[in-house]
Amino acid sequence: MGALEEAHLAAVAACGCDEEEEEDLLVELGGGEAPVDAMEPAVRALLAGLGEDDRREGLRRTPKRVAKAFRDGTRGYRQKVKDIVLGALFPEVGVDKRTGSAGGTGGQVVVRDIDLYSYCESCLLPFSIQCHVGYVPSGGRVVGLSKLSRVADVFAKRFQNPQRLANEVCGALHASIQPAGVAVAMEGWHIPLPENLKCTKSRALIRTSHSSRSGVFEGENSSFWNDFVALLKLRGIDMDMDSRSASLTWCPLRPHEVPLCNGHGKRITTNGATSPKSLSSPSNMVSAVSSMLQSLGEDPLRKELLGSPQRYVQWLMRFRACNLDVKLNGFTLNSASVYERPGEDATDHRAISSELRLPFCAQCEHHLLPFYGVVHIGYFGSGDGEGIDRSHFQALVHFYGCKLQVQERMTRQIAEAVYSVSHRGAIVVVEANHICMISRGIEKIRSSTATIAVLGQFSTDSSAKASFLQSVLDTANQEV
Repeated sequence: MGALEEAHLAAVAACGCDEEEEEDLLVELGGGEAPVDAMEPAVRALLAGLGEDDRREGLRRTPKRVAKAFRDGTRGYRQKVKDIVLGALFPEVGVDKRTGSAGGTGGQVVVRDIDLYSYCESCLLPFSIQCHVGYVPSGGRVVGLSKLSRVADVFAKRFQNPQRLANEVCGALHASIQPAGVAVAMEGWHIPLPENLKCTKSRALIRTSHSSRSGVFEGENSSFWNDFVALLKLRGIDMDMDSRSASLTWCPLRPHEVPLCNGHGKRITTNGATSPKSLSSPSNMVSAVSSMLQSLGEDPLRKELLGSPQRYVQWLMRFRACNLDVKLNGFTLNSASVYERPGEDATDHRAISSELRLPFCAQCEHHLLPFYGVVHIGYFGSGDGEGIDRSHFQALVHFYGCKLQVQERMTRQIAEAVYSVSHRGAIVVVEANHICMISRGIEKIRSSTATIAVLGQFSTDSSAKASFLQSVLDTANQEV
């Protein structure tokens, strides 16, 4: 029986990147259909530069999906704060003839844990945000609480960096609702370079904290700011401890390039030598990204966007299609057959070998957005006492991950490759976070996807499969 006939493949959770026909692009605010002509050809040029055929299954609708994702993710340029706040101010008298403050007469209001996403203006990749907004009402008026998160979302749905985002939200709220003061605190998470990704937990991401304040919140000894920080600490958020992170480099791609103008730049490192990780950026791909920015209503020559198309292309080039062979314990995986097997004794239950939490970063072929996580691999050893070194498995995961992919396919490919070496059985579990799940309409920021592929003896020996899954669980518990 062939490996694929023996396989039991199950997707535990869908990644949200299905191949079903999607709705046409939404009508933009202000009427009229979105001009997708410039966007879709640009995405096709990017796919061609990556060595891909946009006519193949899985990529046919990618240009439309990418255009829709970018337009939805930058809709804040077409929204106005006054349209949101207008009509949402309500009278609330509060304390009268008493000592203290409450309600609409100086009492602080804080909305915490507003989950947002935005696009990094330095590399054009999405990043997630947890935003906390506080204000002190004045004039006996309060604003509808949902409007605070909606105003924050208006500025998040633009090309941003976290500090400017905090400043813009603070300034817009102060100008529109005219309170005694506004405080904004933000925590941002940016995906690192693939080679620096270590695990799926939030600490694997580049995390920084930022704040902005106005009015009564200003000043080192502001009691209002101290109260604001104290109310955040009730949710386990320590802005005092995290203030040092504001000085960290936010975008991982920015240190590798000093942009002179779009399409050209100077590579640097701390010692002045050319960075080996600075990848070349084909000029036609850079021009395609610049045209995408123009189509979105942005100016590619804006100071903050200089070099951004080049950095975005550099990111994509890390996932360029290639035909390299990867060798694992003497077997060339690109040419090894997973259908031919030597004689096996199904009753000979060998000890299970495993390699857990192998980090990876891949690029979703449906939306050209990264998904990242860990791979757990189990297999039956050959019985000669020689195992496969972890570095070989990491190279295998890198080979199948660093390309345009879908998680289900990657899980199957890794399992088949391991099975071609172990000959007895292979089981692979992939756990991943998909950026496309946070940066599109669904916006499921804390969702994760798990897929499993079971081949050979693992598909018939339930105790062996259960033993491996228990080892994955035990490792996960140790990470907590």
